[in-house]
Amino acid sequence: MYTKKTIKDVDVAHKRVLLRVDFNCPLYEGAVVDDTRIREALPTIRYLCENDARVIIASHLGRPKGGYFESQFSMMPVAMRLIQLLGRPVTVIGGDKIAGEEALSASLALKDGQIMMLENLRFDDGEKKNDLQFVHRLASLCDLYVNDAFGAAHRAHASIAGVPEFVPAVSGLLLAKEVSTLTSMLSNPKRPFVAILGGSKVSDKIGIINNLMGIADTILVGGAMMFTFLAAQGYSVGKSKMEQDMVETAAGMLETAKKKGVDLRIPIDIKAADQFSDLAYTEAVDADSMPDDMMGLDIGPKTGRMYREVIYDAGMVFWNGPMGVFEFPSFELGTRCVAEAIADTDCVSVIGGGDSVAAIKKFNLANQVTFISTGGGASMRLLEGQKLPGVEALQDKDPAASEEE
Repeated sequence: MYTKKTIKDVDVAHKRVLLRVDFNCPLYEGAVVDDTRIREALPTIRYLCENDARVIIASHLGRPKGGYFESQFSMMPVAMRLIQLLGRPVTVIGGDKIAGEEALSASLALKDGQIMMLENLRFDDGEKKNDLQFVHRLASLCDLYVNDAFGAAHRAHASIAGVPEFVPAVSGLLLAKEVSTLTSMLSNPKRPFVAILGGSKVSDKIGIINNLMGIADTILVGGAMMFTFLAAQGYSVGKSKMEQDMVETAAGMLETAKKKGVDLRIPIDIKAADQFSDLAYTEAVDADSMPDDMMGLDIGPKTGRMYREVIYDAGMVFWNGPMGVFEFPSFELGTRCVAEAIADTDCVSVIGGGDSVAAIKKFNLANQVTFISTGGGASMRLLEGQKLPGVEALQDKDPAASEEE
């Protein structure tokens, strides 16, 4: 149950609305090459415009040095794509400084249903520092603050956690959907609940694994972090990427899973290679027989079949992290196997994390899953059981209204 107010719980008409979005989109030669994050924010933007709000869009883009304008990180390409998708004008306001006098004048001149966009928030050092002066400048632009930037909700930046301290603050439709989907998955999952975790480091997933130990029925492990678990079982991992200082932790997780009755599965075979290359010599080997002069770059075919059968029986699946180096066609089979199994089932499927999202899109299966999260870091924090500054800063719904839902 989502307990924060959304734009549908307040009157937005004739108000200047500072809408924080996550339009941190990949660019190539001055054009947006993946507009997913823009499209996901369209329902909120359209709702505001159709209900006579005066919209001021704010986002960061890339990693500028801060303190001055850098053309390669300008919001202009994003604004151009937004104009194409919305079919209405969007004015980008830069000026001598972000949220300066020019932006204030422009915000005051907005009419109902009109949209302006601020230049990249990170052109100002005050954004990441949550500087009070920058917060005040942003707050002066609006009568209402709306956060629809789930992908940045885990950061206590000026435009995320600072502005809500000074103006009424509610969530956009995307933020509400993201938080509601992920929290309900943790509090009331459909059974059996299967979590699939890949990626390179156990250290990056400790919080998630520990939290899921009390929630998931089965956890399937892949990616480079599988070698830390294999080492914890006493297996040689050859030249595979592995965190030696996390072996003891991984062993502890295996013991905890046994005590809690969680089926924590580690690959039973590996696709090994003689070098990190798509042109490498490859060989499928059992997990306990890794050659000393080879490295594992994917789960093996027997593991893929085993994981597929577990996924087929699931009521709900959460997937974060590829099974191998799926960017190389020679080592995409494990990740493809998992992706296709998820797409083939009728289970509720939630995909979180940039690499998993990239994989599901690469295999053209995005339309066959239930939900794809737009926020890697933010979704990971939620799954660890942590609170998000950008969500905590928003106004709570009336308890009676929440109970009715």
